[in-house]
Amino acid sequence: MKELMSSSQRISGISGIAASRLVTVGTNALLVNVAKQLTRSQVSLVVVCNPDGAMAGVITKSDLIRQMASCPASACQTVASDIMTRDVTFCYDTDKLEDVLLTLQTQGLVHLPLIASNHKPVGVVNARDALRSLLKQEQYDESLLRNYVMGVGYQ
Repeated sequence: MKELMSSSQRISGISGIAASRLVTVGTNALLVNVAKQLTRSQVSLVVVCNPDGAMAGVITKSDLIRQMASCPASACQTVASDIMTRDVTFCYDTDKLEDVLLTLQTQGLVHLPLIASNHKPVGVVNARDALRSLLKQEQYDESLLRNYVMGVGYQ
């Protein structure tokens, strides 16, 4: 019998939805352009990239609001690199979902950039998506175990 729960889920299992949440801007993008990106549904974090496409930092809706409140909207010429968070917690698609969720919880985050080995962003992991995936796997494993115990499909 296949050993239940022996293989941990990896971030790669939700990479499709993580990719759909990815929004990037360049380091010289004006905050007004970042704001336009953040108005899209399901987007709460923008990944700021260097000219080579590698992640340089992130900007959240909270970062943007804090900055916009300190300058007149018509005069604000701040660029992304001026307010982005540079020390970014991120994950790889080979990371375990459980580990990523623990990181999100302990650091009080909702989103984590998903990056490739070349440090280029490939998605944004949302805690809710990771939890849904784990719950779905748990329900599947429970169903397999129940069927095994009940003898369903084993004759």
